[in-house]
Amino acid sequence: MRSTARILVAAALGTAVLAAPAARAQTETVKYGAEFLAAGVGARALGMGGAYVSHADDVTAAYWNVAGLDAIGTPEAAYMHAERFDGAVSFDYAAAAFPLSERSTVGISLVRSAVDDIANTLDAYDPATGLPRPDAANYITYFSAADNALFLSYARGVNDNLAVGASAKIVRRGIGNFANAWGYSLDVGAQYQLGRVRLGANLQDVTGMLTSWSVDEARFAAVDAASRPVGLTEYVRPVARLGASTEMMLGASFALTAAADLDLGFDGQRANVIDVAGVSLRPRIGGEVLYRNRLALRAGISDVTTNADYGTQITPTVGAGLKLGALDVDYSFGDFGGLSAELGYSHRVSVGYRLGGTRFARPSRAPGLPGAM
Repeated sequence: MRSTARILVAAALGTAVLAAPAARAQTETVKYGAEFLAAGVGARALGMGGAYVSHADDVTAAYWNVAGLDAIGTPEAAYMHAERFDGAVSFDYAAAAFPLSERSTVGISLVRSAVDDIANTLDAYDPATGLPRPDAANYITYFSAADNALFLSYARGVNDNLAVGASAKIVRRGIGNFANAWGYSLDVGAQYQLGRVRLGANLQDVTGMLTSWSVDEARFAAVDAASRPVGLTEYVRPVARLGASTEMMLGASFALTAAADLDLGFDGQRANVIDVAGVSLRPRIGGEVLYRNRLALRAGISDVTTNADYGTQITPTVGAGLKLGALDVDYSFGDFGGLSAELGYSHRVSVGYRLGGTRFARPSRAPGLPGAM
């Protein structure tokens, strides 16, 4: 199963560059150009189905809704590792955030998603005969198809109830030595406390994401000119993420968080159950029960899709977390419903650490401002 998934994923990555040729100056609007960033980060948020736009209040807010960085009280760091598509894709995420003043916070995040050890058999064939060389194994090399992203984030508390922020994203993609690309975009977000409900909005790639590919054409000199890949620029359209959440106590020991998000996509992806005039609507819901601020159990629905062959597919998620002083350890399990199970399950483990002590703490702020304790 793992080898099959690896072949499918590698083929999909290769197709992004090695498909039909395009003119060098061409800009092409793509549906899945930033898909490696769509899976989400942080096992806590993913255990809640990714319904985290309004509730994001830790270092992972730089991804979910940068305005949520205003909620942290001391410097935080986090790391997550996940294996996707039955281990074919390795996903790593690391981030840190630092309060600068009573109302300002900065953050930096790194994401890497890669398929490693892909066999390159181009040189193992004799171009004169079109058959494998007698010693073909000696000509096989290995490469990685990797996507990397850097987030540079800033959040600010505007008043007692409103926080805003922005993240500049720099993307570096590569398929071995065959092709590479640079991309950039901007996310902006806001959170607003309305009584017991917190509202959130995150405009992802608000300017659109532009990714410019360059191809080492010399490596394809033996390929027919009509099929030879060349560089192009991909354009990914914005996505609007809206959310609402609330928190309440259940007796003296239990705290409940309930959240719901709705993504509005303008990229033409029609797998979603609801699609209106080319705008796809993707709902997510999730919840968390926290016992004595120590042990958390989570569940959610991260995806609802449909197609002609399989009908409506619902992707549930579950998770758990343990708070050990300044250290948080979280786990989530997903992609075990419908078609996703055909390519394996996803296990995500993340750790987070809060740097304690008054030396590093944010200057005190008035009660009621997002992030105040």
